[in-house]
Parts: sequence; structure tokens; C-alpha cells
Amino acid sequence: MPEANFGPYHIRKWFTHVEDVLANETGQPADGQPVRRIVVAAAIHNPYAGRFSKDLSDIVAKSDELGREFGRRAVEAAGDETIQSYGKACLIGTLGEYEHGNAFLTQVFADPVRDAVGGGKSWVPSTGKVGAAGAAIDIPLAHKDALYVRSNYDTISASFGDAPRPDEVVVIFAFASRGRLHARLGGLTADEVRGVDGLR
Repeated sequence: MPEANFGPYHIRKWFTHVEDVLANETGQPADGQPVRRIVVAAAIHNPYAGRFSKDLSDIVAKSDELGREFGRRAVEAAGDETIQSYGKACLIGTLGEYEHGNAFLTQVFADPVRDAVGGGKSWVPSTGKVGAAGAAIDIPLAHKDALYVRSNYDTISASFGDAPRPDEVVVIFAFASRGRLHARLGGLTADEVRGVDGLR
């Protein structure tokens, strides 16, 4: 088993991906500020790879440390932009279980990320899958304070070249500075958010 190098975890590699979307798919210039989308991810050794365990606390217990670092990296990548949307995901190497990836994504991990990006009243949309190195994953995004904001339902796709290795989990958090360009399907708008119950 690799030696721990970040709290109780062995992280082989950090990833940060930033994109600024200046126009929509039909070439319409941004209606306001461009969308900055950010993906922060880490390829982490899976201590349960190749075996079954009822107890997954080796992953969950200290994942708040991971969350703080994910949050720090997200804010750094955002620069002067405010983070408005978020989502999370996991890619589990082929010796692991989907449940191992989910163990990294609990509230213990997510709450420090929420704190770093200015709070978050809504639950964090999530997905994951087992896959080989280079597998692509679509990470869902939603408004961090109000799930009913339709304009902020979005997706960012990512893949990670040499990860996950069979005994790794790639833990992923994605962010956006605003909703989709030229969203025009009605509903609650971002400037109407009350941020009280995570829905509105």
C-alpha cells in the first residue's frame, strides 16, 4: 500500500481544469459575463481495492481534510469570479466498488467545499462510475443555493489521462460562475434566489 502523503490518504496526482465559455453552441456571444467552469480532481489510492469491507471509515473519517483542499483549489482557480454552481463525481478504478467512490463524496467531504465557496444551501448533485484510466465522466451542476434555478442545470465533461489506475479513485468537484449562456426556459432566476431551504 502506498505511503500516506495527505492526511491518511495517498494522492498520486491533482488535476485542475478551467474553461471560459464566451459563446453558446450556435455562436451567440455571452449574455453578460462568460461562464467560467472549473474541475478540481485528485487521483487517490483506494484502501479497499480488491476486497470487500462493511466499514468504509478509512475513506470517510478524514475526508473533511480533502474537502478543505478542494475548496481552496476551487477558489484559487475561480480568481475574481464568484462560484454559483457546483457538482461532484467519482471515477473508481477497476479493482474498486462504486461504493468506495461514494465514500469520498459524503457530507463530511462536501461541507468544507461549501464553506470555501461562500456556503451552499442546496444538496450537491453527484454521479460516478467504475472505469479504466482515461474514462470520461459527465459531472452535473446545479445552483449552490437553490435547486429550482433551471438556468444553472449544466454539465461539464472530464477525463484524466492516466487515472484512475485499478487501485485508485478519482475524486472530482466541479464549479461554474453562472448558469448556461442564453438560458431561456423560464423558472426561478439566479437573482431571485432566497437561499433559505436549498430549493428556492
